[in-house]
Amino acid sequence: MNRVPEIGSKLKSKLKHDAEFYSEPQRVRLHRAISWLGRAEAEVSDDDAKFIFLWISFNAAYAKEFGLDESERDRLAQFIQVLLSADSEKHLHQLLFKQFSGPIRTLLDNQFVFEPFWRALREHDSSNRWEEKFAGSKKAALGSIMLGDTAKVLSIVFDRLYVLRNQLVHGGATWNSKVNREQLKGGTAIMMAITPIIIELMLEHPELDFGEIMYPVI
Repeated sequence: MNRVPEIGSKLKSKLKHDAEFYSEPQRVRLHRAISWLGRAEAEVSDDDAKFIFLWISFNAAYAKEFGLDESERDRLAQFIQVLLSADSEKHLHQLLFKQFSGPIRTLLDNQFVFEPFWRALREHDSSNRWEEKFAGSKKAALGSIMLGDTAKVLSIVFDRLYVLRNQLVHGGATWNSKVNREQLKGGTAIMMAITPIIIELMLEHPELDFGEIMYPVI
């Protein structure tokens, strides 16, 4: 853990330099996200911990107060739409396109981060419906990346990442387990690539409204 978190340090410096342009909730949101990104970047030997730190960073970036009828998926979809509206140079799409044949394809090909697979297992469903959905999801992701539908691809990718997040955070996986290394390594690579871009877009566009932060500093 002696590695200097270079990306986090650069983002932190930018936030400090341009602090006057952000509202207090924005500064707190970004400060929290950057702090956890720096911690994730410094983690070089524990993939489980690295992924969790990255998810906390990502969560700090988009978390907000929400209504009773709003789900976590709803909040994430709204957050992505706001980001994409500001991403005029298509940084997120370029990242997805670049990584689609690597970590993203590996993640999408992994049934163990596909929620309908686990649902079928819990419900003793011996039909092949989850397999049909699995194939359809992969086909939709490929079609969407070719059409430039970044929002759709991100939605599919984060559906998979959310299953991985739940497995770790809710104790559904063993620390340093050998049985989930493929999805964990792929998921960590994707989160390590995408989280800094998300934070940088937020830093570059202080005019964006991401709502009130949860747990404000008092």
